[in-house]
Amino acid sequence: MAMHGSSLGLLALVLLAFSPIAARAADCSSLAEPKLDWQECTKKNLMLQGSDLEGANLVGTDFSLTDLAGANVKSANLEKATLVRASLEGAHAEGANFAKIEAYRSSFANVAAEGASFAGAELQRANFAGAQLSGASFEKAELGRADFDKAVLTGVKFSFANLSRADLSKATFEGPATFERAFMFLTRIEGLDLSGAAGLEQAQIDLACGDASTKLPAGLSAPTTWPCPADHD
Repeated sequence: MAMHGSSLGLLALVLLAFSPIAARAADCSSLAEPKLDWQECTKKNLMLQGSDLEGANLVGTDFSLTDLAGANVKSANLEKATLVRASLEGAHAEGANFAKIEAYRSSFANVAAEGASFAGAELQRANFAGAQLSGASFEKAELGRADFDKAVLTGVKFSFANLSRADLSKATFEGPATFERAFMFLTRIEGLDLSGAAGLEQAQIDLACGDASTKLPAGLSAPTTWPCPADHD
């Protein structure tokens, strides 16, 4: 029986060596290409500008400090990836899954990410200037001090997101966005037309920073604390 058990153990090791998990680990050394599998790989501090990673499996991949400017990550799955101080500036990310990523101080400037999911993502101080984000989801995302200068936020979902000190003041809303239960402490909404926004409540507006040109949904009014002092941090 001992010999039989040893044989079974050896067989298990052989099967493991040829399992999909082992094959996936070997893919970490492969060159960038569509639909590759870099799950849980370490790709830190690399120059991957313009890489074609459309439809790739990038779950849990570590892209810290990596330059992915202009890359194609359409429909790629980056759930739980690490993108701290990484750049996806000008990347194509339509329909990509960025759920639960860690992307503190990362740049998504001018990214095309219509329909992408950033649900539950850590995006403190992230730069979304000029980003095309129509239909994207930021539900439950951490967006403290995130910058949405000139970003298109039509139909974006900010439900339950932390928008503390985020700057939405120069963003574009060409249709309703959802702010249900979003935390909006000192969120910059000066000049915005939020008349069609869903889920906004007076308590959120009282915490936010608007001005005389901010348009609010029916039933909500500007607090006496507006306008807020400039934020120099």
